[in-house]
Amino acid sequence: MRCRKQPGGLLCRTLIGEQRADLGEPRCGHAQPRRQHDHGQRSIMIEEAKRLAARAAIDNHVQTNQILGIGSGSTIVHAVHRLAERVKEENLNVVCIPTSFQARQLILQNGLNLSDLDRHPELDVAIDGADEVDLDLNLIKGGGGCLTQEKIVAGYAKCFIVIADYRKKAKNLGEQWKKGIPIEVIPMAYVPVTRVLAKRFGGVAELRMAVNKAGPVVTDNGNFLLDWKFDKVHKWNEVNMAIKMIPGVVETGLFVGMAERVYFGMENGSVSVQEKPIH
Repeated sequence: MRCRKQPGGLLCRTLIGEQRADLGEPRCGHAQPRRQHDHGQRSIMIEEAKRLAARAAIDNHVQTNQILGIGSGSTIVHAVHRLAERVKEENLNVVCIPTSFQARQLILQNGLNLSDLDRHPELDVAIDGADEVDLDLNLIKGGGGCLTQEKIVAGYAKCFIVIADYRKKAKNLGEQWKKGIPIEVIPMAYVPVTRVLAKRFGGVAELRMAVNKAGPVVTDNGNFLLDWKFDKVHKWNEVNMAIKMIPGVVETGLFVGMAERVYFGMENGSVSVQEKPIH
């Protein structure tokens, strides 16, 4: 189902926060502070790009009396903030379905109406981020570990919209995102699934380990995550279906043919829109 195009153009403007003149050029022997400054400026640019993409999506696709799917990740934070602004300013009546614990907390913290798929099994619009997007709008998602809930919510929405910054845009999957395709697996099956993935599709699959705890990352569903680092471009629809048929696999982070439109916040402060190709 194609998305209804909302009135109004996309928001495009120049980034604020250029280097102040009084900072000047670094003197000899001060390379480290300059590198730190450049890193800080880049971080600001990325956050602004995320904010602009999120704002454009919310402004173009959200109307009153809608059921909305709220994705997970850092870009979604900006989307929820903008949604809360519009609800307050325009007195919108919207209901939000979360894709993760993080999304649920964001909805509650911003005073939005929280619900679930039991009460609202069909959604009008789902808005989520992505780790990478190719020219056919195939996505890699799941860097944050919420891929199964994200795919469920997106799959039951009439329209799935993606928001991302310029770093996520690629010709082919794997160009920008080097951490592999996340695959959620039943814990008892992670070893055989790892072996089957490498044997049938090449590359290597690694169990994702936690950072601030001993042992592996555990999803909201109580499962493990494998990150499959593929070594060539595949026919993603075929590979996605084949992986899902492996016993023990719950879901993959490949979102094939699901996104209708992607909003990219760009380095120059504009918003680039990529539509689903018609084959």
